[in-house]
Order: sequence, then C-alpha cells, then structure tokens
Amino acid sequence: MSSLPVFFAEQLPCEGGETTLDGPEGRHAATVRRLRAGEGLVLTDGCGELAVCEVLDAGRDRLHLKALRRECEPAPILRVALAQALVKGPRGELAVELAIEAGVDAVLPWRADRCVVHWDDGPRGAKALCRWRQAAREAAKQSRRGWFPEVAEPLDTTALGQRCAAAAACLVLHESAAQPLPMVALPAAGELLLVVGPEGGITDVELATLTAAGGRPVRLGRGVLRSSSAGAVALGAIGALSQRWS
Repeated sequence: MSSLPVFFAEQLPCEGGETTLDGPEGRHAATVRRLRAGEGLVLTDGCGELAVCEVLDAGRDRLHLKALRRECEPAPILRVALAQALVKGPRGELAVELAIEAGVDAVLPWRADRCVVHWDDGPRGAKALCRWRQAAREAAKQSRRGWFPEVAEPLDTTALGQRCAAAAACLVLHESAAQPLPMVALPAAGELLLVVGPEGGITDVELATLTAAGGRPVRLGRGVLRSSSAGAVALGAIGALSQRWS
C-alpha cells in the first residue's frame, strides 16, 4: 500500500463499493498523475482511515474507483508536536513541508519575539496560516500518510509554555545547550513537544519561560541550522532514538 499514491476524500467507500474521485483531487489524479484503469491508489480521510482502490475508469478530471479493502493506520503512541517559530516567505511553508515528511504529528505556529514576520489576526495572517495548512496537507499525501497533521492557530510564548508544561516532554533546540539531543531520554508515550526558534534565535526570556515549564534545551551537533530545516533534522533523530520508526 505504501507505494500507491494517496488522495484525500471526506467520505471513504466501503470494501467492494464504488466511488468517484473528482474536484481538485480527481483532477490531480487524472491529469497530473495520469492514473488509468487497472492502476491503484489510496483514499484517506486524514484521520487514519484508508481505502485501497482500483481505478475502473479515468475521465478528464475524475476517476471512477472500486474499493478493494479498508485499512486503519493506528495513531502514534509517542506523538511529536513541532512549535515552529514563524518564518518569512516560502521558508515557512518549507519548514512545515519538511517536518510533515519527517513524521511530525502537529505543527504549532509560534509568534516568537525575534520573528521577522508577525501574523496579525486579520486577512493577511489567515492567508499565511492557510498556506501552512495547504503545505501540510500536500506533504502528508506525498509521504503516504493516513493521518494528516494539524496546523494549529498561532500561539504566543505564554501559551507555548502552557503546552510545554502539559506535554510528556519538551525539547527546545538551542545552539548553546550543553546536552546533545541523542543524550536525552525520550518518553515512550504521550506528546513530545519540539520547539524551534526563529532565525534570530530564542530570547533569554523565552528560554526561561520554557525551561520553567519543564522544557529542556538541547542541541543538534556543532553546526547551526536554519529555522526552516532544524525541525526536520531533529525529527529524524527522534525517529531513530525512539520507537516511532519501529
């Protein structure tokens, strides 16, 4: 199943049932992917439910499908949420895309003090959040995921500290941290919160707030990564150090 392309559908057909994939998803499947009769694909509702389907007929912008079987992708026992500081322009969407492909389960846009861009509560902020959510959905489909990670409403440092206190563990990426990430004992279950600061770095006040809430500063090797790539690199390490890749 993992080698088959994945498409989103709000309602999935039962096993043996037939359905039509149309709209933007159907257009992409028929026109861009050029799927034809006899080929396979997977429909998902983004909440872990999957339908492995065969294409019965391909139209100009839609596919007629038959569901061969239904599957359920279990939710992860250790759930990783990424608090990603707002990044200007396409690098923000890149950060989300890389994190989703690296396996993150939720993205929390963080209005850190040193962010170059600050999303307002009006149309511009809503448009930026929409771009992040669209990037997340496309990356989830690209990664053949049955669960589509949520991109939450943006939060400030106070709210992030509360989320940190409620998590099973909170790791704050910081270049001056004494402890490397591989030396940290990770929880086996619950939520692991991973905090990535802006290009200008996390302020002393922000770091104090997060550490007071239970956050642990950690570093990734000797180099300093961009805000847009640090989350994905850390997620790779977490996948290898925990049971998430097992």
